[in-house]
Amino acid sequence: MTSRKWVGLFMRTLILGGLTCLIVSFFVKGHEYAINLSPFNIIELLGLIIFFIGFGFVVSVVSQAGFFSYLFIHQFGIGMFRTYWTPIQAGLIAFVVFDLIYFPYRETKGDVPIYLYILMAFGLLVYGLIVAKIKADQTNKSAFIPAVFLMVVVTTIEWIPGLQTSGVDYALLMIFPLLVCNTYQLLVLHKLTKEDSKTSTKTKKPTTKQKAKA
Repeated sequence: MTSRKWVGLFMRTLILGGLTCLIVSFFVKGHEYAINLSPFNIIELLGLIIFFIGFGFVVSVVSQAGFFSYLFIHQFGIGMFRTYWTPIQAGLIAFVVFDLIYFPYRETKGDVPIYLYILMAFGLLVYGLIVAKIKADQTNKSAFIPAVFLMVVVTTIEWIPGLQTSGVDYALLMIFPLLVCNTYQLLVLHKLTKEDSKTSTKTKKPTTKQKAKA
């Protein structure tokens, strides 16, 4: 991927993260907006909007760091484990889904019903499977497990700071931008690299003069 396309991908993902976080904040932090609507306080409202967009930018950067780290880890895994890399990823996906249920439930000591954690883990898994199916349809079947790994395992790792906060507000403010940013990067990457491969192929085509000399 050229540096120009990488910068373009970075900026678009950054904007997606900021806008997603802002939209989610209207629902999660609606009471804070309401306080500044009656009486109307434009300064405080702008401050809230800027804060949540900025928070979304930070989450987007975390998402992009995790995404490009996974690209490196994936290539390393293929080189080291070869055909075993796919089942290893599948095992890690199952382990992380279990952890999303067991460890948060243990931390709350049963104060939160376990079915809520089951729904959370199941929802993330189902979303990852849907995105992975789209990715596999657009590229090839071998991309399915790596895509699920990114959407479930990598997203969960990126989400850890939000899961460690008290309450669910910032957990929600993190997870939605993370999912949007990771989904966008996953589904657009092969299109960008495909365009680059086409461009390089065109530049390698022999000119008319070269054909004549041959």
